[in-house]
Amino acid sequence: MNSEASNGKRVTRRVRLKDVAEKAGVAVNTASTILNRRPNSWASKATVERVFAAAKELGYRPNRAAVALQSGRFNTIGLLIADLKNPYFTHIAAVLGVEFERRGYDLVIESWRNDTEREKKLLRDFVDRNVDGLLCFLSDIDAHQEFLQRQTASGLPIVALAMAGTESTPVDKVMADFGTGMRQAAEKLHSQGHRKFAFLAARLKGHRVGRRPALFEQIVGELEGAQFRMVECGTDIAEARAAAAGVFASADRPTAFVALNDLTAIGIIRAAADAGLRVPEDVSVVGIDGIPLSEFLTVSLSTVEQQHAAMLNKAVDFLIERLEGEDCPPRQELFETRFVNRESSGPASGK
Repeated sequence: MNSEASNGKRVTRRVRLKDVAEKAGVAVNTASTILNRRPNSWASKATVERVFAAAKELGYRPNRAAVALQSGRFNTIGLLIADLKNPYFTHIAAVLGVEFERRGYDLVIESWRNDTEREKKLLRDFVDRNVDGLLCFLSDIDAHQEFLQRQTASGLPIVALAMAGTESTPVDKVMADFGTGMRQAAEKLHSQGHRKFAFLAARLKGHRVGRRPALFEQIVGELEGAQFRMVECGTDIAEARAAAAGVFASADRPTAFVALNDLTAIGIIRAAADAGLRVPEDVSVVGIDGIPLSEFLTVSLSTVEQQHAAMLNKAVDFLIERLEGEDCPPRQELFETRFVNRESSGPASGK
């Protein structure tokens, strides 16, 4: 904002793009191209630095509506996640925020709070907000097929970081292949003498638990003498703690406990402490996802780790490519996981 005197009064005037261009000594179109980080800019590095310096000195702030009218874009991406209380999703949001900012986009983040009705509402709301693209964690892709097909047909780029659903979707999809990491975890535990395995499956009420429990059951079924037990709980860490407490109170408790995600695994470790059990001496605990926090717990958490950086970079690439006009059938990229062996898992009691 600039202040000018008029009849003894100071009048505040919004700094215009023209003012920035004049101060930097360039044409208005050149200043616009540089400030909006358009890929068709032929300006030298010195010119770019001069324009940004002039904008900073003058306090120039572009009018979003005007920019959108000219370019057809708001330079804004919507990110829909399941639960901000889960450190997996906060980590994802932080990484994506940095990456999109680097590419010249703002990130608007919404959480559906493990509420599927809210999930549907937020998807509709994002469309009304005129975001340029949408990256989303969906409870079940199949449940949103009609929405995804309609928005894709309208030209809205969407990339799904899939949680559950079929292989056939109308949008680009980035997924973790948990088979490798889960097999590594199961075989390591089996080699340490574990034969009684339990899987704590956190799930939304009225929804399926997804692929992870069935996959782990299949893997355990291939190990000699191994037994599998599945226990379900809600998505909150307190519900995981309560469900694990019930298992620990039973006569036939497992020696190895694998959780649907790292947050649920932390609830298991707390329940073990409540029951007077030592981790890993009395029970080994393994999570899934590989959140950064897992390494820094009092008992560091063994986990099946996803390739977060590579997966998120691919998701961003898919979205940017669609924004830049890429026209091809829906793509799917799978990333292998790996077992990270830390302090929460070890030899079975007596081994």
